[in-house]
Amino acid sequence: MSGAAKRSLDVPTWLFLLTGGGVIGASFLLASFVTDRAFIRRVHEWRRNRTIPFERALVIGGKTAGVVGVCFVIGIGFFGPREATRNAAVLVVWAGWWSGYTISTYLIGNAWPVLNPWRSVATVLPSLERSYPERFGAWPSVAGLLALVWLEVVSPVADQPRFLASVVVGYTAVTLAGAVAFGSETWFSTVDPISRVFRYFGRVAPLYRADGTLGLRLPGSGLDEAKFVTSRAEVGFIVAILWVTTYDGLVATPLWRRVAVPLVEAGMPAYPLYAAALIVGYLAFAGLYAVAVRYSKRHARTYVDADALAYRFVPPLLAIAAGYHLAHFLGYFVKLLPALGGALSAPLSPPDPVAIVLPAWFGGLELAFVILGHLLAIWIAHAAAYDVFPGKLQAIRSQYSITAVMVVYTMVSLWIVSQPYATPPFVS
Repeated sequence: MSGAAKRSLDVPTWLFLLTGGGVIGASFLLASFVTDRAFIRRVHEWRRNRTIPFERALVIGGKTAGVVGVCFVIGIGFFGPREATRNAAVLVVWAGWWSGYTISTYLIGNAWPVLNPWRSVATVLPSLERSYPERFGAWPSVAGLLALVWLEVVSPVADQPRFLASVVVGYTAVTLAGAVAFGSETWFSTVDPISRVFRYFGRVAPLYRADGTLGLRLPGSGLDEAKFVTSRAEVGFIVAILWVTTYDGLVATPLWRRVAVPLVEAGMPAYPLYAAALIVGYLAFAGLYAVAVRYSKRHARTYVDADALAYRFVPPLLAIAAGYHLAHFLGYFVKLLPALGGALSAPLSPPDPVAIVLPAWFGGLELAFVILGHLLAIWIAHAAAYDVFPGKLQAIRSQYSITAVMVVYTMVSLWIVSQPYATPPFVS
C-alpha cells in the first residue's frame, strides 16, 4: 500500500545533493544578516485571534466523528473486502489519516485533541489516577513511536485489513487501559505517541486553538517558545519524528535492498534486522544532534547549559520532519484519493480502485518540500539563537554546527526522495 512513483534525475546525484546542501548553507548566511532582534520578535509574536463560532457543536461533532471513524475502521477491517486497495479501513488509515490528516496538522492546524477517539472514550471511563513515574517522562512515547513505525514496515498492517483491524483493537485496549490507570490527561499528554506527534506537528501550522479562540500565526512561529521542550525525553521524541519518516523512506530504496538481501540470505532474521536498523539509525540521528549541540556551546563560548541549548534548538527539526513527510506522503495521498472515495461510497462492495497518475514534475515538487522545510528550520533556529544569546556574534556562531547537521539531514532526505521506490524485502 505504500510507495511512490519512480523518479529520475537529469543531473548527477552528487551534484544534486551538494546543491541542496548548499541551499541550506546559503540560507544560513542570508539569515545571519537579519540581526534586528525587535524585527525577529515581531515576526514570531505576530498573532490574530477570533472567537470560534459554534465551538461546542464543532467539538461534539468532531468527537463523534472520531469515535465513529475508529469503529468504522475496525468493522470494515474485519468484515470488508480482503484486498487492501479496495478496503476502506486500509485506505482511511494510511491514505486518509496517516497521510492526508497528518499533512493537515502541520499545514493547517492540529484538531486531534477533538478528533482523538480514544481520548473521547477515556474521558467517560473511571480512572484509577495512579501516579505516573516521573523518571519515565516522555520516553515511553519515544519507544511507542519507534515500535509503531517498525510494525508498519515489517508487518502486513498496510496490506491485510484483518490484521490492521486487530492492531487497532490492540492499540485501543492498551491506550484505554493506560488512560484508566494514570488518567486520560496524563496518558495523552505524556505517553501516547500519536497524540504527541500531532501536537508537535501542530506547532508548525499557522492555525492554533487557545482559550476558546482560533489563532493565526506565521508558519513555524509556534516552534519558537522558550518552554516548548523541557526534557531530554522530549528532545528524543522530536529526533524520533524526524528519523522514523526518514527510515520509512530508507527501507524502500534500492540501497537498502542491496544491504538487506545478502544479510538475510546469510542467516540473519529479517525482523531483528529491521529493528536493528531502526534503533541504530535513531541513535545516529540523536548522536549527531547531541554533537552539534556541544559544538554550538563551544562556538558560542557560553555558560548556558548544553541541555538548555538542546531544548531550544531541537524544535526546528519539526519543520524538517514536516517538509520530508509532505514530500514522502503527498503523492501517495493524491494517487489514492479516487480509491478512497470509491471505497467510502460502498464500503462492503467498493468499485475497482482507480489511482491518479502523477505528472513527471511532481517529483520536483516533492524535492522542493524538503528544501522548504529545511529553510524554515534554519530561520526558526536563527530566531531561537537571538533569544538565547545577548551577543549577535554569539548567536551566529552558535548556529555553525546546528546548520551543518541540518545540511546532513537535508542531503539524506533529498537522496531518499530522489530514489526509485523498491518494495522492502522480506516483509509482508
